[in-house]
Amino acid sequence: MTTASWRPRLIDGEAPVYVRLVAALEADIVAGDLPAGTRLPTHRQLAEEMGVGVGTITRAYAEAESRGLITARVGAGSYVAEGGGRGGATRATDGAIDLARNVPPPGPAEAALARTLPRLARRADVADTLAYPPPAGSQAARRAGALWLTRMANWPAIDPGRLICTAGAQQAIATAILAASRPGDAMVTEGATFHGARMLADQAGLSCVPAEMDAEGMTPEGLTRAARESGARIAYVLPLQNPTSRLMGAERRRQIVEAASKLDLLLVEDDLFAAQATGLGLPPLAVLAPERTFYVTSLSKALAPGLRVGYLAPPPTWFERCQDALRAIAFGSPTFGALIATDWIERGEAFEIAGAVNAELRRRTDMARAALDGVVEPVARPIASHIWLPLSELDAERVAGQALRGGVELTPPRSPFLDGVPVSGLRLCLGAAADEEALGRGLAIVRAALDPAARPTLPIV
Repeated sequence: MTTASWRPRLIDGEAPVYVRLVAALEADIVAGDLPAGTRLPTHRQLAEEMGVGVGTITRAYAEAESRGLITARVGAGSYVAEGGGRGGATRATDGAIDLARNVPPPGPAEAALARTLPRLARRADVADTLAYPPPAGSQAARRAGALWLTRMANWPAIDPGRLICTAGAQQAIATAILAASRPGDAMVTEGATFHGARMLADQAGLSCVPAEMDAEGMTPEGLTRAARESGARIAYVLPLQNPTSRLMGAERRRQIVEAASKLDLLLVEDDLFAAQATGLGLPPLAVLAPERTFYVTSLSKALAPGLRVGYLAPPPTWFERCQDALRAIAFGSPTFGALIATDWIERGEAFEIAGAVNAELRRRTDMARAALDGVVEPVARPIASHIWLPLSELDAERVAGQALRGGVELTPPRSPFLDGVPVSGLRLCLGAAADEEALGRGLAIVRAALDPAARPTLPIV
């Protein structure tokens, strides 16, 4: 592999430097100036050459990785990805079938929005969206959030005063991490975890420490070992695991809470996919241990990804610090998006949309099970927005590259993993494909790519 002495050519404009840097990187990859496998300069080297902060380079590389332009490993460097010239930001518009983005099917929310916007203009509180919101969000937004948690996340009745309304789950996670940790701290996560949480940890100066996983996600023994060896005082936990789609059962949740209590460990519970497990009777960790759990959820996976509305329920003694952290991040809660969400929840439309989304995901889950029978990891519930193909690291890279050449975009294989963990594979997202016909074609292409004999056709003349 070659190492590039890369000097990006940034276009002029008002966009942030990191945005223009990613654009320059993609342009050079498409032009062939940065072939697949090329090692890029380190964050510090490029920052010094460009005269910018290291954080700017870190943010640009993280964005490039999330779009499939590069792959990165701590200690090993950043490399141009195979197929990176067809980056994630453009593949969907280039006609590729999107199995990379973990989003709900868009139809139900789009239909509801057309009915909603004229109605919002007649609401008495619509003008309030132009003012600064109360620190934790409007009373109406928090009441709506409490109703959502009760109906969709298996909470008993919750006091709306416990909730903070945020601009999506990512902002809620950031608020919790900023309130409960300091630069240099360690944070325990699953070995395979949400890429957005890793990005936040990098920005906050935290080191992610992997805990062992099994068929239900994080194990209590793995949590205990990782916390004791690292001295971590905080752990990020996914009850419905992303990327593997593994689901924590009720007993495992109690074991995780018990281990955290013995360690005096704070938990950030990312329950983003709660609506996909509605009716299973699984208690949130925050219900079992409200004194130490920062509960996070949002409407993005249940209704629509662009509806940036999330809810954070911190431990009562941490509420004020979380409000202060949110002020530092965004100077308050969202307004207009929260008004849409509140209107939908108050009128019951949110639950109708979620039901329609779940019905569509159930059909797509059945399709994926049938198309990938024998190779996909079993899913412990009837509804799944993503499924997991356990593969070796090399096979995952090969299958992703072959699928891309066949017109299917997959999540970059390395993006969810911490270094050195014994888990590898591919996440297949089922909601973003335009329709079931497109999903069926995409799954067939992935199945064909799983054949070890599958090789790209080389343009030899």
